[in-house]
Amino acid sequence: MSASIRHITFDCADPYALATFWARVLDGSLADDARPGDPYALVTTATGGLLFIRVEEPKAAKNRVHLDLQPEDRTRDEEVERLLALGATLQGDHRRPDGTGWVTLTDPEGNELCVERSPAERGAADG
Repeated sequence: MSASIRHITFDCADPYALATFWARVLDGSLADDARPGDPYALVTTATGGLLFIRVEEPKAAKNRVHLDLQPEDRTRDEEVERLLALGATLQGDHRRPDGTGWVTLTDPEGNELCVERSPAERGAADG
């Protein structure tokens, strides 16, 4: 018998605020009972759940695990601009002149995430 991933869990200072950000990023839904100040908040998406839990200690180092996002209905560059407008911060730009590469951002609490090319961009590059 195998296990399955139920949630990906983020330790954070403000679960409600961070869950709200990620719900907007992933077009997910914040749990109906989530409220500002709660010790945890759940976001449900088409591909799984993200759980945000309050911890007292601040983030101190680079994440050992992060999410790689692939936009479905926009280009990588459009997705980067959308996420920046939602409150992400640019950490590293690894785009190459030939269109390959990715962009590393951080969410409002400093957790790293990467934005890769869309399937259409990958298909166009593969010819």
